[in-house]
Amino acid sequence: MAPSIRRLLMMSLHTRLITLRKNRSLTQQQMADTIGIHVNSLKKYEAGQAQPSIDVLKKIALELHVSTDFLLFDEHERGPSEDLALQFEAVTQMPEDEQRVIREVLESLIIKYQSRRWDSGRQAAKSS
Repeated sequence: MAPSIRRLLMMSLHTRLITLRKNRSLTQQQMADTIGIHVNSLKKYEAGQAQPSIDVLKKIALELHVSTDFLLFDEHERGPSEDLALQFEAVTQMPEDEQRVIREVLESLIIKYQSRRWDSGRQAAKSS
């Protein structure tokens, strides 16, 4: 039986690789051949002894039919909080012109926040 997405998200990269590969009924050799790497490299990835390059990670994600984000990030590391997700969902129901205004407001707030962070970092560097 395939594990739930929530359970997969709680796994480390190497455990996710093993689980997803086995769910697709692929041997390590078949998977390695499909993505164009040596089987020993895949074994190291699955043992947690090495990390795949970005190119290899992309090939793995394509073969396993998942995103690279799904492979790399834990559940709490990506995406908005539940409250924000609900608000963003509500925004998608609004007319396009209202969505454009919301995007512009968000962009301006993000720029303002990043400017404050940059400026405070610069001030801290000066005082050091």
